Amino acid sequence: MLASSVSELKGVGEKLTQAFARVGIRTVGDLIDWLPRRHEDFSAATSIAQLEPGKVTILARCEKVETRQVRRGLRVTTATLTDGKDKVRAVWFNQPYRATQLSPDQDFLFSGTFEFTYNRYQLTNPAVEKPRAFAETEPTEFLAPIYRVIKDIKPQQLRKLIESVRPTMVMLPETLPESVIKTQGLLSRGDAYVEMHFPSSEEALARAKERLAFEELFELLMASQLNKCENSKLQGWEIPFEQPRVAEFVKNLPFPLTGAQRRAAWQIIQDFASSEPMNRLLQGDVGSGKTVVAGLAAYSCAQAGLQTAIMAPTEILASQHAETLHGLLAPFGVKVALLTGSVKGAARKTLLQELSNGEIDVIVGTHALIQKTVHYHKLGFVVIDEQHRFGVKQRQTLLEKSPYMPHLLAMTATPIPRSLQLTVFGELEVSVLDELPAGRRPIATKIWQPTSAETLYEKIDAELAAGRQAYIICSLIDENPENDVKSVEAEYRKLRSTVFRHRTVGLLHGKLSAAEKEAVMQQFADGEVDILVSTTVVEVGVNVPNATVILIENADRFGLSQLHQLRGRVGRSSYQSYCHLVTSDNKKPTQRLREIEKSNDGFYLAEADLKLRGPGEIYGRMQHGALNLRIATLADTKLIARAQAEAKRFIDSGEDLVQYKQLSSRVHNYQRLTTLN
Repeated sequence: MLASSVSELKGVGEKLTQAFARVGIRTVGDLIDWLPRRHEDFSAATSIAQLEPGKVTILARCEKVETRQVRRGLRVTTATLTDGKDKVRAVWFNQPYRATQLSPDQDFLFSGTFEFTYNRYQLTNPAVEKPRAFAETEPTEFLAPIYRVIKDIKPQQLRKLIESVRPTMVMLPETLPESVIKTQGLLSRGDAYVEMHFPSSEEALARAKERLAFEELFELLMASQLNKCENSKLQGWEIPFEQPRVAEFVKNLPFPLTGAQRRAAWQIIQDFASSEPMNRLLQGDVGSGKTVVAGLAAYSCAQAGLQTAIMAPTEILASQHAETLHGLLAPFGVKVALLTGSVKGAARKTLLQELSNGEIDVIVGTHALIQKTVHYHKLGFVVIDEQHRFGVKQRQTLLEKSPYMPHLLAMTATPIPRSLQLTVFGELEVSVLDELPAGRRPIATKIWQPTSAETLYEKIDAELAAGRQAYIICSLIDENPENDVKSVEAEYRKLRSTVFRHRTVGLLHGKLSAAEKEAVMQQFADGEVDILVSTTVVEVGVNVPNATVILIENADRFGLSQLHQLRGRVGRSSYQSYCHLVTSDNKKPTQRLREIEKSNDGFYLAEADLKLRGPGEIYGRMQHGALNLRIATLADTKLIARAQAEAKRFIDSGEDLVQYKQLSSRVHNYQRLTTLN
């Protein structure tokens, strides 16, 4: 039955079959797996007279309803609702079917946000339910599942079809080992699906979510632990610790190492001494000194006659790393070279020859490091900077350029929350740089409304007059009259011709060619450009210590981690730096903006961002979204701990995963997605 086509269900013709297929629903099993995205609690309906701003539910009839086209791509449906005594306005955006749904002789439960907008109070995008849709009890005593809208399928049709396959849900095959279900006191898979679609109570719904969330986390944690076991069986390079040489290197650094840098370096050196390849994540906030730690490790590697490859996501970041590492390592006879797409002709041929015969000890570059023409003499250590910018295949290609598995250090300036360390990065050992070098000051961060532009420009100009530089960040490239988000092109033209016509203003965005981007960034780094008007392409890897002020337009449209990354473009010297967050409108600032205004701690903000938005790009390019966590949240550390303990117990028991076909398939898929080797 699960494998039967949805077209075999009563009432599903060709049109509905095609509509289902567009969202990936082809079988009855797929339909059952179309879980509600949330549940509305209609047990607390209130009268219209008692409405207060916030989340509300009312029992009312529709007195009048109309739909109109406001502009291309936007249709607004408005309705007047009444409970017999009072009236309230409701508004839906791009939901024209509400006009036919809301029969004037039928009571409905409306659940949504009651707010003051466009100079009046109204219900915005409320969910609509018939009171007796799921229960034979009193109309206000049930939880209603709310599904993602499927084009050309009415919510009522979807509900009816899901109701028709309810008997099949009870018989869903089990995916978790019986021992796990028993130990954890979990619902059966069939019961969990029934409660998700037809919740009998809040408690039963909570247990259903617990069961399905546990399953998702168990699969992910099994994958990371199996990867860790497999990594331990690989043959790597043993790099002995030469204490006198390392001590001499540290002594000659132009600055003292922080305690965190010393701890991280010692952890890496200890890993090097084993033939088991290192698999370590070095996470440190912007400006915490990750490059120096990598340089010390590369020095140890060179002393053992092995090469280091450091891969960065952009040419300018690779160039900055190469320059820094050359300054640190050249005095000790360690040769550092740079390989990017810009290195061509005879220079490239010579460099590749020196790399393959072992004359180059440390090679820094972009994706150029993994091209087929690049051969290493003895590659013993690989560093991936801003590791989430690279896909798994790119990392693997670099690691495969050595007869033995090189030691791997993945670096990120996006602090990884503890829960993600246990799950997505569970196969990695983690080193943390949680101290900033001496002399760095916290960045002064403040939220501003759009009407404060004149004041902000005066503040920026004062910094420029003192010899400093500034970033102005916008989120779009082309001007769009239907969008209030500031365009980088329009802002650039406006600023250089009006407010800052006496300054040198540069423009940077993703549509420029690589050469154009590198050129303007180099001009900014060299101090030839006073203000860089840019999109978020400067988010990672731009190091201009003289830049002390960043203004982020429409800051409420950005994620917390992204805002913190952008803020990290300043504050990279002993000068006091400033971050101005300009909102899109004059409304009360979002919780996200308030969090970043009050804290410079990237680790705290990463945890807050995870709770507000989910894992996002922390997981990595080409992998984002592949986690497929529909019920589990990576902020639920207690459930993660339970799933982790069960995954370890299962592996230690020696029980064969293969006997659990569906579980085995999902675990192996996660192994491919998350492994760094």
